[in-house]
Amino acid sequence: MTFLRRIWHAAPIATAILGVALLLGAFFAVRLVVFWLYWGDPNHRNQAIEAWMTPRYVAHSWNVPREVLVEALDLPSMPGRPRSLQDLAQERGVPVARLAEDLQAAIDAYQARRPAP
Repeated sequence: MTFLRRIWHAAPIATAILGVALLLGAFFAVRLVVFWLYWGDPNHRNQAIEAWMTPRYVAHSWNVPREVLVEALDLPSMPGRPRSLQDLAQERGVPVARLAEDLQAAIDAYQARRPAP
């Protein structure tokens, strides 16, 4: 504790900046680990497309570029908040199954074009 007091008295602005930088670093490190653990679980890979999913979630699950799904759904390039497939289907007046079929067709086409590892 005396170390913190000493550096605070020596340079309060630099100490505050260091503290904020450490907090931000810790936040992004935790976020990275959570993301890594979630998507490292095989149960989250190639999941069946459901109404609660967002296009970004589907892209992560199926390991395809988000642009492929954005193009398949004809979404604007800079959408506002993330919207689920249910929300998108309601906005367009189509069933969620139709959007899921469009996404699956785009995923299959992308995977057919992509060279095998």
